[in-house]
Amino acid sequence: MIGPADEFHVFDTTLRDGAQREGIRYSVADKLAIARLLDDLGVDYVEGGWPGALPSDTEFFRRARAEIDFKNATLVAFGATRKVGRHVEDDPQVKALLDAETSALCLVAKSDVRHVERALRTTREENLAMIADTVSYGVAMGREVFLDCEHFFDGYRHDPGYAAAVVGTALEAGADVVVLCDTNGGMLPSDVRDTIAGLRERLGGQPRLGMHAQNDTSCAVANTITAVQAGVMHVQGTANGYGERPGNADLFAVLGNLALKLGLPVLPDGGLAKMTHVSHAIAEIANLAPDTHQAYVGHAAFAHKAGLHASAIKVDPELYNHVDPALVGNDMRVLVTEMAGRASIELKSAELGLDLTGRPDVSARVTERVKELEAAGWSFEAADASFELLVRDELGSPVPAPFTLESYRVIVEHREDGAVVSEATVKVGVRGERVIATAEGNGPVHALDSALRQALLPHHPGLAGVELADYKVRILAGSHGTAAVTRVLIGSSAGEREWTTVGVHENVVEASWHALVDALAFGLSREVGTT
Repeated sequence: MIGPADEFHVFDTTLRDGAQREGIRYSVADKLAIARLLDDLGVDYVEGGWPGALPSDTEFFRRARAEIDFKNATLVAFGATRKVGRHVEDDPQVKALLDAETSALCLVAKSDVRHVERALRTTREENLAMIADTVSYGVAMGREVFLDCEHFFDGYRHDPGYAAAVVGTALEAGADVVVLCDTNGGMLPSDVRDTIAGLRERLGGQPRLGMHAQNDTSCAVANTITAVQAGVMHVQGTANGYGERPGNADLFAVLGNLALKLGLPVLPDGGLAKMTHVSHAIAEIANLAPDTHQAYVGHAAFAHKAGLHASAIKVDPELYNHVDPALVGNDMRVLVTEMAGRASIELKSAELGLDLTGRPDVSARVTERVKELEAAGWSFEAADASFELLVRDELGSPVPAPFTLESYRVIVEHREDGAVVSEATVKVGVRGERVIATAEGNGPVHALDSALRQALLPHHPGLAGVELADYKVRILAGSHGTAAVTRVLIGSSAGEREWTTVGVHENVVEASWHALVDALAFGLSREVGTT
């Protein structure tokens, strides 16, 4: 039971509720950047924060007015209803809310009578008066007004009559939407459905309701979709589900489900295809690694590992993808692991631009090599570059090695002043010339990388643009009485291009060396620089 599409609201609260996640602290510049991304995505409302309560939020609203020309979104200022026993015109918090000069306000109010009596320490009647006074005042000031009913679902379960009275009071005072908040995040979809049905029956007519779900039961997205199916016409969420405790409803999962499963035009044309980019960009601003397994927008959202899946995908990608990944700006990926069959190998090779069609012999050899190496501790699902080098080798067109190794040596020195310095020396052959280079680094791998670059750069100047961007080490337990082995993943980049290589050995330095050599060889082979 959904209202007209032009009345449906997508309300983002990343900058306010999402900022309450542990470990997140947005600067004003960060908030401005995120607001621009959300506007470009096409959400209807961007809640910017609480002016007056936080100086940085007050500054954000001042700068947003001057610096952002919103094309799709309406900026919203968040605040509370007037204080107990105070005239709304004299409440400094309400004044600060209006001073933000936004055309829309979102007020928070108590809807659980236990919170009214124990937290606010006031009467039921005064709480309703606070809501009515503040909502009507905001409307009289020419603002669009939303009311967030804090702890609504718990309050309705305890005293449905009073919780319904809060909603009715706000609507009668002129609130555009009254938002039902699962503040504790404890509801299940059936709870949400039954509560909204009961509320609508009590209120009668077509009350304009919204949904704000926390994720404490991992049901925030499901609860939001259920609320829409029960008749709400306004949904709140945060980018990547950021928020206090386990977080909020993930805006991108909500949008994906509403648009692609329920057919609601929740974003302007082209907006849905921007979701993956916006999700990752906001994660970077928040200084958090993107969730690779996030629905719709995660790097692994359309990644297939099992050989059986790959065989079906080779026939028809729709057989194992619930939607076309391109619709949300994502890509399908095939992972190559010990579970891989020939179909996985062929699909992954094609993804990398290597056609194994009609080459069953090559597919078989690559499959066997992958299984043997993975059994020894190698992992290719995160190391596309190493896999591509392996396939090229089996195709008979191996990537030329940029050098031949004579030897390398690494020394770790603990100095008198407490400093620990690594020094590496490499002896290599480059284009018929024997080169010896020595360099220091803040660790053995850094020192090796520096020495090797020093030796190679005069012959391969393109390596100047290649950076070691990431380094991961994992110790793998041995099997059948063998010693433990070390797996190293090295991430490299050159401009916007990134690739990952893998090395495995009992010795961490040797494992790092294998991954490092592959990283440089791959970078040169893709014309990152001159070879």
